[in-house]
Amino acid sequence: MVFWIAGAVGLAIAYLLGSIPTGYLAGKLLKGIDIREHGSHSTGATNVLRTLGKWPALAVLLVDVLKGVGAVVFARWFYPWLTTASSATPPAALDLQSLAPWAVCLTGLAVMLGHGRSVWLNFTGGKSVATGLGVLLAMSWPVGLGAVTVFGLALAAARIVSLSSMLAALTAIALVFGLEQPLPYRLLVIAGGIYVIVRHRTNIRRLLAGTEPRLGKVA
Repeated sequence: MVFWIAGAVGLAIAYLLGSIPTGYLAGKLLKGIDIREHGSHSTGATNVLRTLGKWPALAVLLVDVLKGVGAVVFARWFYPWLTTASSATPPAALDLQSLAPWAVCLTGLAVMLGHGRSVWLNFTGGKSVATGLGVLLAMSWPVGLGAVTVFGLALAAARIVSLSSMLAALTAIALVFGLEQPLPYRLLVIAGGIYVIVRHRTNIRRLLAGTEPRLGKVA
């Protein structure tokens, strides 16, 4: 029982890490505003760019990516350590070798959920693209690099961040099946990609209507 409780605590830590409202804090610290009342009403780096400028957006982007990286690094340390802790002996039937990929999968989902549904912002937040990228890069850098490449090419061509983000999510799903990756990682990328796309449902409606703003224009 202690093992499972400690495992749940680990997921809660990942969620709280993701829920740090970087964009919201940037708005409050730099301009004394609630960034959710401006632009696209998101706390993500794109809305920070539109509302606060390039350098604050770059800082928010970096921190949000590092939240995803940090969650995966934490999972890869915490759960193997947990299996050796005398106070949290795992069930005898548990395959410890298979535990790590599943722990990374659940932790990745937790940190993305924290970013998109922050407990500190009444369960609002960003679209989890940057944090999801951090998870990808730490979990499987070829998949993460491929997603970043497609994002960059799509952004250069269309200048639409939402479209680029969704194409990157779809690319990650394709790559995680094209490359040899554990089943939990594949499930994580599918779930994370779908989550990112669902978070962009308002953007999808604007894209279909031809009203989605391009980079440099107000949402």
